[in-house]
Amino acid sequence: MLSSFGSRRNLKLNEELAIVTERVTLITGASAGIGAELARVFASKGHRLALVARRTDRLNTLAGEIAAAGGAAPIVISYDLTLPDSGDRIAEALTASGVEVEYVVNNAGFGLYGRAVQHDRAVQLEMIAVNICALTDLSLRFSDQLIRHRGGILNLGSIAGFLPGPGMAVYYASKAYVLSFSEALRAELAPHGVRVTVVCPGPVPSEFQARAGFKPGFDSVVLNVVPAEVARQAYRGLMSNQRAVLPGLGIKSVPFLLRLFPRSFILGAVGRLQLRQR
Repeated sequence: MLSSFGSRRNLKLNEELAIVTERVTLITGASAGIGAELARVFASKGHRLALVARRTDRLNTLAGEIAAAGGAAPIVISYDLTLPDSGDRIAEALTASGVEVEYVVNNAGFGLYGRAVQHDRAVQLEMIAVNICALTDLSLRFSDQLIRHRGGILNLGSIAGFLPGPGMAVYYASKAYVLSFSEALRAELAPHGVRVTVVCPGPVPSEFQARAGFKPGFDSVVLNVVPAEVARQAYRGLMSNQRAVLPGLGIKSVPFLLRLFPRSFILGAVGRLQLRQR
């Protein structure tokens, strides 16, 4: 009897907490590109944001823009997601602001173009730290809050996650993880009313390409979708509970076309396309 009373009391306290605690959408990599556009889309739909990136000046400028447009003032969290304590620091900042997470948008990530054995190993491990470890940490760390608020997770994958990528080996592998993890987590959280969507764009004109050392070619022209459109489609996909969002007609055809060819053929074709440019 006491146990039943205690359970009812805890349930009531959780319901009251959900009512009085302000909810935020946490967006990583929000200082530029798709991340900044996602911030603008979520803010325009009435979400209060918590913006995470390394560049404080960029975050403050974006936060000011959102507030000037009538949105709630975003929480700015300047931190490097390659650091192992980044999840702890983000959680501490949110707790200090008295908010809980309703949506997690794992947008942060980077790639390196060229042969893996010729790149700095430490930098490639940092890529894994951001593209995989930070994304996994934040997806799981706030799961109790996401369940309480029946929110969601939006993970930035890539069409690269569907195939092996000689010339960007670690990046392609990291996005394969994002795709697999997102789909599995979606199945686990669905009974709790939490949506999980992965967005898989192709080449997008942004700072990502410059940092990766990637030179856009014909494939980029065919598959290209601008960051603002990726963000709009990603938001719609999450809110409509889509499993995956593939922005652009060209990108939507890629998973189907991959089924028509042996894996060895795809491996060779991607290698020839990417490595010949080095």
